[in-house]
Formats: sequence, C-alpha cells, structure tokens
Amino acid sequence: MNKGRQVSHPAKQPSQQDTTNRLLQAVALHQQGRTEEAELLYRQVLSRTPNNFDALHLLGLIAAQNGSHEEAVRLLTQALRINSRSTSALYSLGVSLQLLNRLAEAVASYDKALATKPDHAEALSNRGNALNEMQRYEESLKSCGQALAIKPDYPEALINQGNALQRLHRHAEALTSFDKALAIRPDDAEALYNRGNCLQGLDRHEEALVSYERALAVRPDYAEAFCNRGNSLQFLRRHEEALACYERAQALKPDYVEAHLNEGLCRLLMGDYPRGLEQYEWRLKQEAFVKGQRRFDRPLWLGKEPLAGRKILIHVEQGLGDTIQLCRYAKVLSDLGAIVLLEVPSSLKSLFAGLDGVDLLLTQGEPLPEFDYHCPIMSLPLALGTRVETIPGKVPYLAAPEQSLRHWEGKLGRSVKPRIGLAWSGNSAHINDLNRSIPLQRLLPLLTNDFEFVSLQRDVRAADQKILDEGAGIVHFGNSLTDFSDTAALVQSMDIVISVDTSIAHLAGAMGKSVWILLPFAPDWRWLLDRDDSPWYPSAKLLRQARPGDWGNVITAVRAQLDRISHGV
Repeated sequence: MNKGRQVSHPAKQPSQQDTTNRLLQAVALHQQGRTEEAELLYRQVLSRTPNNFDALHLLGLIAAQNGSHEEAVRLLTQALRINSRSTSALYSLGVSLQLLNRLAEAVASYDKALATKPDHAEALSNRGNALNEMQRYEESLKSCGQALAIKPDYPEALINQGNALQRLHRHAEALTSFDKALAIRPDDAEALYNRGNCLQGLDRHEEALVSYERALAVRPDYAEAFCNRGNSLQFLRRHEEALACYERAQALKPDYVEAHLNEGLCRLLMGDYPRGLEQYEWRLKQEAFVKGQRRFDRPLWLGKEPLAGRKILIHVEQGLGDTIQLCRYAKVLSDLGAIVLLEVPSSLKSLFAGLDGVDLLLTQGEPLPEFDYHCPIMSLPLALGTRVETIPGKVPYLAAPEQSLRHWEGKLGRSVKPRIGLAWSGNSAHINDLNRSIPLQRLLPLLTNDFEFVSLQRDVRAADQKILDEGAGIVHFGNSLTDFSDTAALVQSMDIVISVDTSIAHLAGAMGKSVWILLPFAPDWRWLLDRDDSPWYPSAKLLRQARPGDWGNVITAVRAQLDRISHGV
C-alpha cells in the first residue's frame, strides 16, 4: 500500500506579540542590572526583527555601559537610521563618541538631541565639556550656562563651567563654580582636583594643597592630583615633598608625561642635572609638542654617535630666551668636529650671524640642506652630559652687529649719566607670567635723577604704557626695535641691565653685560636655588623674592645697589 504524499507545513513564524514579550522581558532584566540576560534577549529579538529600533538602541546602551563604545556607536547609529529623532539615542551616541575622543561628532549628536529636546540639561552639559576639550571655551560657557538655567543644582554642569572659566584664566569665577558643585556633592574628587588647579592659578598654593589632599582622600589613585599637588609644593619650595608626589603619580600612571617632566624641572632647579635632564626629555612627549613635531628623516643625536665630520642640525623648540641661553653649545659641538647647522627664528638671525661654532645659520621655514643628525636645542645639555659645574661658561658669546650699534648710539646720543636698561615684563601668554613679570608702577621708586633709564622692551601692556606716556622718566623706543639686533645694540649701550626673567635677561647675560635679574620666589629651573650668581651667566646678579608674590624686598635691594653706585661706593 503506497503512502500518501507527505505535506510540508511552513515553519511557524514568531508572532509580533512574542517579539514584544521578549523585548519587555529584556527591558525588565536590563532595569534590574541583569545586563547579560537582557543582551541575550535583545539579540534574539534582532535575529527575528533586525530593524527593531528598541533592541538596537538598548543593546547600544549596554555596550556603552560595558565600556565598548565602538560597538555602542555602531548599534546606536544603526538604531538612528530607523528613528533619526530619538533624543535618547542621539544623546547616548554623543556620550560614546565623546568617550572615544571623536569630539566634533559628539557635539553634532548633542546638537541633534537638543533640536528634539531643547531643555535636555545633560546634553547641554556634556556638549560644554566636549567644547572645552576642543578649546572652544566661550561656546562651552554658553552651553553650560544653558544647562544650569534648566537645572541650577547640576554638579557636572558647574564643574564643566568651572573648567571653561579656568581655561579662560577667569580663576575667581571658576572657583565659585567649583565651590557650588562641592556644596552639592562635597566628595566629588574631580571638583576638588579642579578647585585645587584654580587655586594654583590664583597663587593660593597652601589652599590648593588642601583641595588636592581632599581629592586624594576620596580617590587615592588620582595620579593627576598627586602631580599637581607636587606643583604647589614646588612653588612653596618644598622640593623633596614635590618629588615624592611626582614619583607617586608615575607609579600610578607610568607614562604620565607631566609627572615625569615636572620631576625633571624640580630636579634641575635643585641642581640635580643628571636625573633632571633625563626626565626633562619627557617634554617631547607633551601633546602640544607632538602635534607640532617636525619629522626628520635623519636620526636624533643624544650624544652617543661620534660627530667628527658629520653635519648636525640644531633646531629651536621653545622661547627666544632658551635659544639665546643654549646656542653656546654650537661651539662645543664644533670642538667635537661637527659641522653645525643652526636653525633660528627670523628675529634672531642677524644677532646670531657671528656665533662661534656655527657653520650654517638658517631661518625657520627655509629649505634644509642635507645633514646626518638632528637635535632639539633644549636636548643639548643632556646630549653633552652637562652638570652644574661643567656648564659652558665662555661669555660673551653674542654681540650686537656693528651697524646696529652705530645706529642706536646715534639715537641715544651722548650719555651724561649712567644708563640703566629696564625690562619689567615678558610675554603675557607665558604660563608663569603672573609670577615673573612686574607692573611698571612697582619700579617707579627706582627712577632717580642720578641715572638715565631706558626701556629695553618693544611691547608694553596698556597700564604700563599709560605710565610711560605720563612721563615716568624712561626712554622708550617701542616699535623702533625691529629685531634682537636692535635690542642687543641697546643692551650694549647700557651700563647696567635690570630685567625680570625674560629673553632680555638671557641676552644681557650672553653678551657679558652686567645684568641684575629679578626672580620670583619659585624661579625657573635655570636659576637654581639660594644663590645670587648664575653658572650660565658670570656677569649676572640674581635678586630673589623672599616671599611668594612680594617684590618689596627685591625693589628695596635694587634701590640700595643703585644708591651705592650713585654715591660712588
């Protein structure tokens, strides 16, 4: 008997209700924190309905919660193809993009979320944070302000606002923001840390220490707090304690560039050149340096390879004062048999034209010839094994060009009194400008009729210009100083130069001119500690603040020195 033909029935398709039930069950598990079980159900839903927005969206949230932000971005982007106006998905996508440092995309995602929900305080606050990281500080302030208008007691927005204000050097306002955040959440380690940074910016280092210590009590592995605590300790001249902080920061975060660099600067200041110079090389790994770093197809020279008959390019990397200080090493390299190529800013080109040891002087930006090695100028002390007692001290090694000297002698005219050259402020953008520059008003007690005072500065600040315009008794040439050859000619024409820690102090020292250098309580590394002379510049006299921020004892000491000169003592 033949069997009847077997009939194949179609597989039973899951019902919409079954998919909905699984999704609801997954959401319930997700809310209970049972994310692995929830993820399994979400994926089952997607295997049946691949374009299910809710499953894609919520799987994206789980990926973000697990720190898998690349996967979160993939899932949330897919979800938004289905529902492009989901505020939650747009916001969550922004968060993951921000954590991946894809900041412009994060801001764009927050903007789309805000287009659907303008009062989304979290999106506004996070947007402000991303804009901070993009250095768009004014926009960040506006975004944080909008978040706080919606949600006044929002700690994250207050912290982000404080960070933007701090980057704009509005430290007092920033401190208010951090204090408001801490009134709401007293144990917020980030707010405590940033409050400490803010107090540093206000030169309130003792208070900054307290804030860092509170942050570390909350988060003992906070490497950044250890590092910045070290900075305040160094400012207060508690150097051994500062070193302990830097070393602790490095133990927590071995590749922490700033902790290594700050240790190097501290050791250099203390005169420990062997370890200090080694750590100072970490400056080359700073983000700002790496971004602007030039690539050479020739190897870096740090002292190992013989230089006899080899061409080495020395290139500058930081300020004019650093270049003036360290160009002396060209002669050392030449004595080792090297053919020295020195690349400098255009403002130094004519001044350096006669520098001993330089075979070819180049201006930054012009084509480079062939060479065998290169070395950043600030790495030369390390490469050549410099110690405090072996600093190349042959001075002068710079001189004003004869043509410039004749020109400025003509402009100055015949001297009837001893001439004193003054430089009281440096670059206002310098990180330490607040400590190293002096308002011209503070120097007025020095301006006696026994001397002729000449400004060695080209640029002056508005408040100082007003004093000059009112007839302070200082000859000022301003824009007539076209480059450092002009400045050098003026310096050469002075009997004494009195300068704060700027390039003019280095220039006077390099020219062998008698220079009195006025230093803050916590000076730059090259001036060392507790000495009134400099191994870098034999003609320099160092006058130091007795207390942080107080120039009183320095001005009194300068006046006493001038009085002795005027009385022939």
